[in-house]
Amino acid sequence: MSQFRISFVLASVVLLGCGGAEEQAGIDFSLEGPNGANAQEEFTETDSGLKYRILRQGTGASPGVDDEVSVSYRGWLDDGREFDSSYQRNQPVEFPLNAVVRGWTEGLQLVSEGGKIELSIPSDLGYGPQGAPPVIPPDAQLHFIVELHEVK
Repeated sequence: MSQFRISFVLASVVLLGCGGAEEQAGIDFSLEGPNGANAQEEFTETDSGLKYRILRQGTGASPGVDDEVSVSYRGWLDDGREFDSSYQRNQPVEFPLNAVVRGWTEGLQLVSEGGKIELSIPSDLGYGPQGAPPVIPPDAQLHFIVELHEVK
């Protein structure tokens, strides 16, 4: 996968801070793995402004900034429009964690292998004022559901 594609896919991974993914109309979440019994209902906000909630605790390793990961994900904008989904392609994606938008790099370090996380990424941790035309508008907040399959 090209560096641009990886950066685009991962930079597009930003989650809503106001409402969980299951509340987003028009998005088919049936392809995702199940949430855990102790899925967090509320988002936690980090010092950087990233909002997240753990949907399923993993039991494996947690990635570091320099690790490569294998994930499945779905990304959408504030208006609920899905812009990318590895679930729709039925194929996980592998990439170095330091080659994606800052919101993904920070957020995936909060979950371990087998885990599932929802991210709400503010613009400054995503694509910023330039966006990623034509799909991601300038200053867009990104929303993601991410399942971490493996830390390489």
